[in-house]
Amino acid sequence: MNIFKLLGELLAVYILYQVIFKFIIPLYQSTKEIKGKMNEVQERMRQQQRSQATEQKPYGPEKVPRAGKTEDEEYIDYEEVK
Repeated sequence: MNIFKLLGELLAVYILYQVIFKFIIPLYQSTKEIKGKMNEVQERMRQQQRSQATEQKPYGPEKVPRAGKTEDEEYIDYEEVK
């Protein structure tokens, strides 16, 4: 009877070993790697946003005065049709 108890304990240890080294550790490593890559992507996006903010022109397209047109010429009156 002791041999069956010993075999049962060895089987339980083997299954626990397999679960830990073939499932839990690889899952932890891949999760850590994915988080690291996500942080890298976020940092690159922040750097791009900073560089775009510094490269922007001081005047936007709507603030540049247009030659030959005034605000009155661009406005079209609305007329109600009956």
